[in-house]
Amino acid sequence: MFHEIEEKVAAISNETLLQKKDDLKHFMPLAKMISWNNTLNTYNNTTSLFINGEEKFPEVLKSISKAKHHIHLQYYIYENDTIGTQIGDLLIQKAQEGVEVRVIYDDLGSKKLQSKFLKRLKDAGVKVAPFFKIKFLVLANRVNYRNHRKIIVIDGLEGYVGGINVSDKYINNGKHSLYWRDTHVKIVGAAVMNLQYIFLTDWNFCAKKSVPLSDVYFPIQQAASKNFGSHLVQITASGPDSDYQDIMYSLISAITLSKKEICLTTPYFIPEKSFTDALKIAKMSGVDVKILVPGISDSVLVNITSNSYYEDLLKAGIKIYKYQKGFVHAKTMVCDDLIAMVGTANLDQRSFDLNFEVNALIYDAEFAKKLRIEFYKDLEHADELDLETWLKRPFYTTFAERIMRLVSPLM
Repeated sequence: MFHEIEEKVAAISNETLLQKKDDLKHFMPLAKMISWNNTLNTYNNTTSLFINGEEKFPEVLKSISKAKHHIHLQYYIYENDTIGTQIGDLLIQKAQEGVEVRVIYDDLGSKKLQSKFLKRLKDAGVKVAPFFKIKFLVLANRVNYRNHRKIIVIDGLEGYVGGINVSDKYINNGKHSLYWRDTHVKIVGAAVMNLQYIFLTDWNFCAKKSVPLSDVYFPIQQAASKNFGSHLVQITASGPDSDYQDIMYSLISAITLSKKEICLTTPYFIPEKSFTDALKIAKMSGVDVKILVPGISDSVLVNITSNSYYEDLLKAGIKIYKYQKGFVHAKTMVCDDLIAMVGTANLDQRSFDLNFEVNALIYDAEFAKKLRIEFYKDLEHADELDLETWLKRPFYTTFAERIMRLVSPLM
């Protein structure tokens, strides 16, 4: 059955790329590269951008409340605090109405989840599965292979993906001391079936009972008969089980194909050499490269390690900004005001090699411009690094950075 599906996906994807070649412009090679790994490409989508949890969660609650057949929810961090309980109560309500509800949580990332909360979900008919359960933390090698994805799929054609986990700290309502800056995207249309495929693959790996492929989960006919929008959306996923590092390849491809500007935001910057080389090549080719990283970090050691990479990039003329309003946790990139990436992958070797990650790539000038505007708003709360000043840091600071650089693959 897989071979038949593979052929259909390839045919639809190739036709889509041909129809949208004028919109893709010089990023056509990027779209072709992602399609090569059997990603279903359709331009029948609409996308919505959410800045921080206070924008995302009200929309998520609306979507869940309208579900008719199934709700699939997958998070690295799920906490049964105020918003986690609110979502949980709604999932219970929908399950009691007869809607299929499945929840995957990462066993390490969601370690604060209480068994009492999980029991409430299960007793109400919600199907719950931990990803790669850890029994003895000290002895477990699987602590490295975590599911860092944040996915919601509702009735096969409405989905969410991005950096915002289910936790009150992502909602800036004045109750938390640290301002949390993050980004998420809602997708309505055929591209959601890619998120569905990723979710069900993970579910069939970690749950006791597998879910078979079915039209109710992949409503191809319904997607073809409705006009959701004109956005071409590609979903890239990678993990320890991937043949290729699709997310890293897509980022590098987008960087090398850019002609004018790259606006990159990441909370953790511990990249591989091929990635920093791509950034420097882009800058040397005349592209304006800007990188936004945390000035206030949730990890002192990661921040020290990240600092060790900046001198080389600054010498190449790349602009680096440190966000000061709070902790920036967004994982986004905008290239040439034409394409935008929003996802879960950080720019570190853990995300590229060890974690299960997912990114959405949106080929739409309007959406890209919206994300670029938000990037420049963030720069208003950031300090630009100056090379001359950066080189004058004290010896004990640079020495600590060099030591941490040696263990950067483990960060």
